[in-house]
Amino acid sequence: MKFSEEFRDKDLVRELARRLARITGGPASIMEVCGTHTMSVARFGLKTLLPEGVRLISGPGCPVCVTAPKDLDAFLALGSLPGLILTSFGDMLKVPGTHTTLEKIRAEGAEVRVVYSPLDAVDLARQTPDRHVVFFGVGFETTMPATALAIKVAAQAGLTNFSVYCVHKTMPVALRALLASGELKISGLLLPGHVTTIIGAAAYDFLPAEFNLPCAVAGFEPLDILLGVEAILQQLSEGSARVDNVYTRAVQTPANPRAQALLSEIFTPTDARWRGLGIIPASGAEIHKTYSAFDATRRFAQVIDAVPEPKPSACRCGEVLRGLLPPPDCPLFGKPCTPGQPLGPCMVSQEGACAAAFRYS
Repeated sequence: MKFSEEFRDKDLVRELARRLARITGGPASIMEVCGTHTMSVARFGLKTLLPEGVRLISGPGCPVCVTAPKDLDAFLALGSLPGLILTSFGDMLKVPGTHTTLEKIRAEGAEVRVVYSPLDAVDLARQTPDRHVVFFGVGFETTMPATALAIKVAAQAGLTNFSVYCVHKTMPVALRALLASGELKISGLLLPGHVTTIIGAAAYDFLPAEFNLPCAVAGFEPLDILLGVEAILQQLSEGSARVDNVYTRAVQTPANPRAQALLSEIFTPTDARWRGLGIIPASGAEIHKTYSAFDATRRFAQVIDAVPEPKPSACRCGEVLRGLLPPPDCPLFGKPCTPGQPLGPCMVSQEGACAAAFRYS
């Protein structure tokens, strides 16, 4: 067996690998929905511990990767406005838009700041009352509460120079759309632990009910991931389908009530553009009209609405996100497209399947 020396509890990992080998049930294709799972699987060499015939494929759980090209182009267009400071998490800096990146427009003179929390952007707005600060709200349910809190704090402080370009997305709705398309053939789903701390494991009950798919909610340590795979293989062996939670130290069956109350106050569901999946109804989050003063899409609608629809790209990140194409099968992979000079977001993000494959395969 080959696996990283960074493993903790190596004996437990070996024992779990032996347990996996004893489960019978035939070949299986398991989608690791979350990009953090994808990176951990590659980093720790977990595929070498799986029984013969069991394979893991990547899914649409990288928030940077699924951000639609038009949304990125629109945020980049705001950089041309005087008096604006664009703020974003660092993994968005090198993601290529149609013509440029945040990193390039910063080099050309636009004010682009990396923040570690949306509240950092609120603090920046307090410190620069003569400038308007726009935060790029990217991510799934994991990061949505932080953005919601930032908007609420800004409202309570009476700030008029802070807004959010909101492209947050919700995971269960996207999974239903992906599976309903009929193009993906998988045996089970490894579900993201951090998202599920917000929405609760019960949010996935439709997966076994509607699609007869075994599922497991798992954390991101090697043992967590292997326990999730074991739970799915056990269900396949039994001929059953349910949502097993092997991340009980962090995830509960019901949703987090405080987080849900905050999200309901600040956001309302809306249709959202996904890279590779198109427009998925009610899969996004729109800032509630009560807080419309903090909605960059309303405040800067004239600029944003003028951004044209991007032309198709040679990058096949969309197929990677749908689990249809292994990253090395993309003709751009590792040749013109590398982490140093990425042609698509799957090669940029720390959760991108192409970046994981390039770094660790």
